[in-house]
Amino acid sequence: MTLTGFLQLTASTFTFLLAATCAKAWALAPSNAKLVLTIVLYSVGNLIMLRLVREFGMASAFSLSAVIQLIAVNLIALVFFGEKLSIVQSFGIIFAILAVGLITFGAATE
Repeated sequence: MTLTGFLQLTASTFTFLLAATCAKAWALAPSNAKLVLTIVLYSVGNLIMLRLVREFGMASAFSLSAVIQLIAVNLIALVFFGEKLSIVQSFGIIFAILAVGLITFGAATE
């Protein structure tokens, strides 16, 4: 991964995390400003992802982004917003992280 690619992945992840946090804030106390900010942030994140798709290919770019966001968004939901997961949901998240990790890093071993 190039430095530029790493920086773009970091920027998209940070942007998507802000968007997810805004979406949760909107869900708790809806307002037009929160809705517009959420839409803008998700749009910016997706524009950055388009550049990553061009650089790394669709499968790698979206898989890397998905696993990073899956972990980070769940941490925000659990720690910052105090959400709780059932045991089944917890295992589902663990399996999802493992599955996306296998998809992402499996191509590197071939």
